[in-house]
Amino acid sequence: MQLARKYPDGIGDSTSIPKFVMWKQQNRVFDAVTAYDFAGPGLNLGGDVPEQVKGIHVTAEFFAVFSADPVVGRAFNAEEDRPGGPRLAVLSYGLWKRRYAADPALIGKSINLNGDPYTVIGVLAQSFRSYPPADIYIPLQVDPNSTNQGHFLAVAARLKPGVTIQAAQAQMKVVGEQFRQANPDWMNKNESVSVIPLQESMVGNTRLALLVLTGAVGFVLLIACANVANLLLARAAARGKEIAIRTALGAGRWRVVRQLLTESLLLSTLGGVLGLLLGSWGLRVLLAISPGDIPRAAELTSASLLGSIDISVFAFTLAVSLLTGVLFGLVPALQISKPDLNSTLKESSSRSSTGRHHYARSALVISEMALALVLLICAALLIRSFAGLRGVNPGFDPHHVLTLQVSLNGSGYSTTSRVELLSKQLMERIENLPGVEAATPSIIIPPEGGVDLPFVIEGRPLAAGDKFHGDVQWRYGGPHYFSALKIPLLRGRLFTEQDTGKAAPVAIISEAMARKFWPNEDPVGKQVTIGRGLGPEFNDATRQIVGVVGSVRQEGLSKPPSEGIYIPYGQVPDGMTLLANKILPVSWIVRTKTEPRSLSGAIEREFLAVDRQLTVANIRTLDQVLTETTARQSFNMLLLTIFAAIALMLAAIGIYGVMSYSVEQRTHEIGIRMALGARGNDMLRLVVGQGMRLAVIGVGAGLLAAFGLTRLLASLLFGIKASDPVTFGSVAAILAAVALLACYIPARRATKVDPIIALRYE
Repeated sequence: MQLARKYPDGIGDSTSIPKFVMWKQQNRVFDAVTAYDFAGPGLNLGGDVPEQVKGIHVTAEFFAVFSADPVVGRAFNAEEDRPGGPRLAVLSYGLWKRRYAADPALIGKSINLNGDPYTVIGVLAQSFRSYPPADIYIPLQVDPNSTNQGHFLAVAARLKPGVTIQAAQAQMKVVGEQFRQANPDWMNKNESVSVIPLQESMVGNTRLALLVLTGAVGFVLLIACANVANLLLARAAARGKEIAIRTALGAGRWRVVRQLLTESLLLSTLGGVLGLLLGSWGLRVLLAISPGDIPRAAELTSASLLGSIDISVFAFTLAVSLLTGVLFGLVPALQISKPDLNSTLKESSSRSSTGRHHYARSALVISEMALALVLLICAALLIRSFAGLRGVNPGFDPHHVLTLQVSLNGSGYSTTSRVELLSKQLMERIENLPGVEAATPSIIIPPEGGVDLPFVIEGRPLAAGDKFHGDVQWRYGGPHYFSALKIPLLRGRLFTEQDTGKAAPVAIISEAMARKFWPNEDPVGKQVTIGRGLGPEFNDATRQIVGVVGSVRQEGLSKPPSEGIYIPYGQVPDGMTLLANKILPVSWIVRTKTEPRSLSGAIEREFLAVDRQLTVANIRTLDQVLTETTARQSFNMLLLTIFAAIALMLAAIGIYGVMSYSVEQRTHEIGIRMALGARGNDMLRLVVGQGMRLAVIGVGAGLLAAFGLTRLLASLLFGIKASDPVTFGSVAAILAAVALLACYIPARRATKVDPIIALRYE
């Protein structure tokens, strides 16, 4: 189970140390409760070839909650997971094998992490995958008496046998109220405790997209099956006389049905095997282009050989193939297996049973058109939404900017003064490189989220029951932070080299914050205090606002511009520096005059020149960062577009096949009409009109269905309504045009029928 704080407008996914301690001590429904870093810091792994690896701090119960049993060595225990406990490390199997050649003698030896020695005591199983992923697990060693109210931990628990989620939710709600009564200043009046299944917590923000894509797959399958059913109906009509002869010679009805179903199942099984092979290849392609934030995507099988495909996938494919073969082969088989011998044997084979199958084939074509239209509209909505998202102004200039991360999680950089000295050295060295305009450290790169901190406006009374005036995005930066991102100054001044830890505390706020909290006055010169009462780590001084800058979309392009506050990196409280470095790597932003990646090697060398333990990781351009923030929307759009294109092709094939068969069946009739004076254009209008009637009915049904189903996409869209009339109208017109072309080709063939030959046609 995932435990989280919950608000009326959604679920919070992190919590504080005091809340975790009480949840752990007071609950009666969990066997074990664990806390761990929500994101996990980077760790500088020393050695002959230093590298930055992913690490998370976890409590001792972590391994029991997630059934993470070491295959070599052991996990740390509760005694070792106390403040002041030993420095221990448990490695992932992947790191152990890659870095240490799976050497069992590593157990009990020390490795260097951020300049400090840690003893390796265990290696987890190869099959274990944590979320978030990690290479190294370190004791969290929380202080049970901590008053730190920063929400930077994730909490998970394992239910006791026989305890339901509902029972756990009820009991934890009581524990939450007990915490509120004991600590009224530490728990928001709208906050409660929520118990969420871990799977739901992991896929919560992808669930809707997965359901939509699953529905799209189902629609494509139905359209394909409708085409197969149309094919079988056509074959059944053509074989009417053959089946009648078999029946007349003594073949029983169920014998005929078995024969026809065998043919249907053979087709569906062969199609399933071919689809499985194509699917395994397609899966590799999709995994290669998929965003990295899809939960458990790395565990998907991407083999291309049938023998190595997961047995469950093979079984599912076989079951679907057999089911569709039976369902869509049974109706034609039942229809043709009981012929009217007298009338059928008198009819020519090419025209037998035509009328009996006409309505069924027409209904299938209408269904195909409706399903294809729904998929096309959904894809078009996502395409327009994605285009609008990419056109949003993020509030900064992402071009010619290189970003990277470095971990300061160690005893060498536990105070702000040490971090300030390091940052000054690095800024000077990096900005002296040819092609560099500006460089600055920061806590998080926009627009990848941030740290929310509450604040108080000095001299302004608080509303009854409130401790703060608001809660905004908190950032620190150097004197060149705003020039590196090209965030415009609107009022006042920017940070200077004189805004150090020894200078008067200052702050700069965003325009969005100024509009909300000082709507009718100039905030420059006003004073604020950040994080008061959250704990000693947030013991900040009162700051004077010296400037207002443009608003930035700190939490993603789909979110509105953030209310934010910035402080100089040299004025961050020591406790906040220690906490931030423990849970997050420091991000660096470098604006260049040339292609950013061409300078990555030189910049990395400057870090190593200052400190050999400062390994650089996650080097990306800011354009790439922006692209990654919309990667999931792009991936969803791509998949749905592929499904819609397949659906459009299948629908066109379906209506073309029906009209082609209809023309063939009506060859004799067409010959009579033309012999009596009908012109080619008359036959063209006749055949096209027949097909377009089916298409129009299908488009109408699809519009009605899409109007209801696209509402499910509302939360996935940006800047466009789910019932956008332009999208509905344009997609309907495109589908109608494709249907017209599919009808025109066989209709054109009908106009070229020779009446003499047609009158002899059977």
